Amino acid sequence: MKNIIGIIVSYIFIIAVIILAKFFKKYGEEASRKFIHIVLSNWWFIAMYFYSNAFWASLVPISFVIINYISYKKNIISVMERKEQEGLGTVYYAISLLIIVILTFGINQKTQIGLCSILIMGYGDGLASIIGKAIRSYEYKIGNTKKTLAGTLTMFIVTFIILSILLYVTKVNLWLIKTIIISIVVTIIEAISIKGTDNLSVPIATCLMLLCV
Repeated sequence: MKNIIGIIVSYIFIIAVIILAKFFKKYGEEASRKFIHIVLSNWWFIAMYFYSNAFWASLVPISFVIINYISYKKNIISVMERKEQEGLGTVYYAISLLIIVILTFGINQKTQIGLCSILIMGYGDGLASIIGKAIRSYEYKIGNTKKTLAGTLTMFIVTFIILSILLYVTKVNLWLIKTIIISIVVTIIEAISIKGTDNLSVPIATCLMLLCV
């Protein structure tokens, strides 16, 4: 019963986030997108509380792989799609949730690692984009994707904070050194990822590295 309640709560949460994102649209389409990107990463707290195994935890991400792809093609949920339809970022987001669910609810039973990985994708990448645009700094391009030094530094700082909390609380040996190394690697991965692929590369790489710590 708790798993079923979790599915209901998940959909209510996601729909509420999408509706609230419309209020941010007055600040620009990117603002509404990043609001969704950041806030939806907190779905993992719902997953950890309600779901007992990978099967139940994977149902919502699977549904949104399909929903987000249809939205990408038809621009149905306009608040989370770019007009230029650059990349499958929203689809990759849902795929990442699904993969991390399988890895941390199923194979390894370490949902706290999944939480860390998803929050880094949500808050790290999301805030990097916002701050990177708000603060004038050195710009560089990877393919056709523009990045900024301010955004990259933000990604590192947010990643470092989230990782340091997890590794310290879980009493990992040499937690500070490992936090620095993983933060640098994740920041580089985010910087070289193009067309929304950071929604795949960042959480999956983070998760795999943490599972090896």
